[in-house]
Amino acid sequence: MSAQHHGQTAVIAGAGPAGLTAALELLRRSAVTPVVVELDAQVGGIAKTVEYRGNRMDLGGHRFFSKSDWVMRWWQEILPVASGQGGGEDALRINYQSQSHDFRPAANANANANSNAAGDSDSDSDKVMLVRQRLSRIFYRRRFFDYPLKLNANTVRNMGLAETLLVAMSYGRAQILRRSPQISLEDFFVNRFGTRLYRTFFKDYTEKVWGVSCREISAEWGAQRIKGLSVAKAVAHAIGRPFRNLADTSQKRTETSLIERFLYPKFGPGQMWEEVARQVSARGGSVHLRHRVVGLERRGTDIVGVDVLDERAGSVRRLRCDHFISTLPVRDLVAMLEPEDPAVRRVADHLPYRDFMTAGLLLRKMHATGGRADPRAANGMPPDNWIYIQEPDVKIGRLQVFNNWSPAMVADPATIWLGLEYFCRQGDALWSLDDGAFIDLAARELEKIGLIDRRDVLDGTVVRVPKAYPAYFGEYRDFATVRAYLDGFANLYPVGRNGMHRYNNQDHSMLAANAAVDSIVGGSVDKSAIWLINAEEDYHEEAGKLA
Repeated sequence: MSAQHHGQTAVIAGAGPAGLTAALELLRRSAVTPVVVELDAQVGGIAKTVEYRGNRMDLGGHRFFSKSDWVMRWWQEILPVASGQGGGEDALRINYQSQSHDFRPAANANANANSNAAGDSDSDSDKVMLVRQRLSRIFYRRRFFDYPLKLNANTVRNMGLAETLLVAMSYGRAQILRRSPQISLEDFFVNRFGTRLYRTFFKDYTEKVWGVSCREISAEWGAQRIKGLSVAKAVAHAIGRPFRNLADTSQKRTETSLIERFLYPKFGPGQMWEEVARQVSARGGSVHLRHRVVGLERRGTDIVGVDVLDERAGSVRRLRCDHFISTLPVRDLVAMLEPEDPAVRRVADHLPYRDFMTAGLLLRKMHATGGRADPRAANGMPPDNWIYIQEPDVKIGRLQVFNNWSPAMVADPATIWLGLEYFCRQGDALWSLDDGAFIDLAARELEKIGLIDRRDVLDGTVVRVPKAYPAYFGEYRDFATVRAYLDGFANLYPVGRNGMHRYNNQDHSMLAANAAVDSIVGGSVDKSAIWLINAEEDYHEEAGKLA
């Protein structure tokens, strides 16, 4: 630990995965004291766990899988894998290309880790990760399709033989007559999957998520989110499945849309970040909730002070700052920096975002397609972690089944606890619905597509998440102007999804935070390593995930 950092303070805006990772790493690797300020009343950002009457919600679905060895070890150090997971010790071995790593199951984590009771996570035996089986499907034409699509009997039956042949011909044509240059997301999808498959399974859903045409979205979004996935790889995955070792939970060579097992905290993703926040405080850092950054003091190319509003007390204080790590939305950060260049202000002011709403519905039972009972569960609960709703006649984008993420997410195991995800803009008609009307809309839409009967809805709640998804259209095309401006501040480190205006996952956010700590510890003002995160395929986690 370098003595040069004694007495230094890093103010960290945001207690999500990026901010908390940076705080803990500073405490582990330097004498810099982190002060974390968070607007929300709980930590975790979009990776928090929301609790409602004993039931827990995961906002977006956070699989704990990464192709980064460092991230996988980091998570395990915070929450070890529960003993008895995956059918024995051999099932907990991770193989990373030329090396292997064994999970060390928590000695005090017994079968209670799989308990259905969603009680308080006070005991050490509850501070564990579970090994979960992954299943996600597409719901389209009132039928379930495998996701990613597979060339199997179910797909041919659902699509029909003639349509399947047309899709195959369209894909072949796309491989011969590729769109070049590849500018829009539509270009990317057509080159990767063919026009017919794009129009059937990608176009409508993606435009439901983003609210604009795929022709307006940069191909860069596809390059970051779907990198290695293609029809050819999906076929190769299906052919190779019988020969893979299912005990390998790292699956490092596998595109993440093809991942079949993953780790998950017993009480949802927020449990990870609540434990990290506890460790930050225990090591001498501080985490302040319900605190908003309202101003910055500049001195040349340094940020020397951060004005913070305590929303409970209604008072503002200035925090001295040697380093400033920001997960603030770029739009807000730039406004506080007051740049002289009007181009920087223009681009930052108009960076687009997509907002997000989740309706939590508690049900007695569900229906399979056409009202037939699902043979896999007495109450009709599907086996999926989440389901992409491709149907054009409803607004719902994705459906999570929280029971299948962890049994401890649900207070009563006889009930089904769902999360219905909607994509919107702050202030639009959907966002402005009161909670009761939104819950009613969600229940009516599930009934409309044949998955539930509204009479089986027992309870519901609503969570709104502003600026959940930084978007890759509009003024984003000139984002390099803003990045260059931010990089000009010696002690400013933008990290995380909103901090970089990049559609990062939590492992990308952690890696960016760690790169920022590398710079601080090493005394470097070069930010290039931070911006490389999620720009190279080795860092990519969520291949093929549409939202």
